[in-house]
Amino acid sequence: MSIIFGAIIGLEREITHKPAGLRTHMLVCLGSCLFTVISQEFGMDPARVAAGIVTGIGFIGAGTIIAEQGKVVGITTASSLWVTAAIGLTIGVGHYLLAAVSTLLVFLILTSKIIFKKIFS
Repeated sequence: MSIIFGAIIGLEREITHKPAGLRTHMLVCLGSCLFTVISQEFGMDPARVAAGIVTGIGFIGAGTIIAEQGKVVGITTASSLWVTAAIGLTIGVGHYLLAAVSTLLVFLILTSKIIFKKIFS
């Protein structure tokens, strides 16, 4: 489930030729889910694991944000990685409906730019 939801978000990033695409989003979602599930198996504090995931994703997201010719790009891709990690964590704790709705909302938000461009061009 985490791979599918990560793919849905990553597909839009891939189609729009962003630095983190399909595979990256799939891996982030799967990794977050795995860390969450494993932490529960070992009886670890899930809040600490979630904090670690957020910190780790912050580093990955920072790598997608760059400055080009005085313009900062990559913030939306970094945000999509951040929310994809949250979706993976949500799947890991068993809140599948919340993860599905969140994935749909993220996809709609990311594709809204394409839709608005077509409407207003």
